Amino acid sequence: MNLEEFKCKTTAALPESGSVSWQAPSNIALVKYWGKTGVQLPANPSVSFTLDACRTRTELRFSRSAGASDAPAVHVFFEGHLAPEFAPKISKFLGYAVDYQPFLRGLQLEVHTSNSFPHSSGIASSASGLAALALCLTDLERSLLPEMTPEQFRRKASFLARLGSGSAARSIDGGLVLWGAHKGLAGSSDLYAIPYPGQVHPVFERFHDTILLVDKGRKPVSSTAGHGLMHGHPFAEARFAQARSNLDRLKGILRDGDLPAFMEVVETEALSLHAMMLTSHPSYVLMKPETLSILERIREYRAESGQPVCFTLDAGANVHVLYPEAVAKEVYPFIRQELLKYCQQGQHLCDRTGPGAGRIG
Repeated sequence: MNLEEFKCKTTAALPESGSVSWQAPSNIALVKYWGKTGVQLPANPSVSFTLDACRTRTELRFSRSAGASDAPAVHVFFEGHLAPEFAPKISKFLGYAVDYQPFLRGLQLEVHTSNSFPHSSGIASSASGLAALALCLTDLERSLLPEMTPEQFRRKASFLARLGSGSAARSIDGGLVLWGAHKGLAGSSDLYAIPYPGQVHPVFERFHDTILLVDKGRKPVSSTAGHGLMHGHPFAEARFAQARSNLDRLKGILRDGDLPAFMEVVETEALSLHAMMLTSHPSYVLMKPETLSILERIREYRAESGQPVCFTLDAGANVHVLYPEAVAKEVYPFIRQELLKYCQQGQHLCDRTGPGAGRIG
């Protein structure tokens, strides 16, 4: 790993004030990242679908402060209101980022952010939020280094995003995204994510994700705390090996368009993630009774109809229902008729794979 290449060495300075805005998508991991070392380095590689509709929009406003400081001062606004509860996480992230972007020292920052989906409920709001902020910071750096190539820009943004939230590294690029060094997958790295480098069958290029909002409340344990529970976990090493093995399996599955094998891997990964939480110390039950009812009904429907539909879960009670676009006209009516009764007031989000992050304005 070469951290030096990510340090901005220019002596140029930003103007007295300004702003920049980006939007970044959430993502849903197929092979899960759970457990980390160092500063947001993954204990195992992961691969995800980038989503489209579930996004965070962030405007970063900056101005020069009177005195120098080691890290920029920051105020965070969420959905138009001052949100001091988010400031510690953002400040910690900026404390890491300033080592790679020293031009941030002596700045006052305002972060104005909003989501198109509920935050802190297991739909990777930290991923999209930190990715959008990292893109804003990288855009400021590019203004000082206009020779920065698009590839360098995306890589630096993913690197910075990772410092705030590991899964945020996967919310820069679109489609299938890989984060974590893995033998046999060229260009893979623990430091940043890359577009999945293997062959991908067309069936996986347009996938739907209907997110069933079983519980929109805040999770009982943060993802950061959940990752920490893998230290000393009795099944940690077996889990890391399982993830690597499933990633190896996916190489052929994604190449060949093998939907039955894809569904098996994705559901196994989802349940393994929750198994780690159930067997940690302290242990957490993140699924609700309605979650289990949805999982059972999806499997029953798949067996009855033969439709290629499966589930996955993040660290929460909500269910992501995955299926190819070609069967959406058959599968979505089933979701409406059979699964929405398990959601809070029938609430759900209709999403699909998307193109990645984008600049606003």
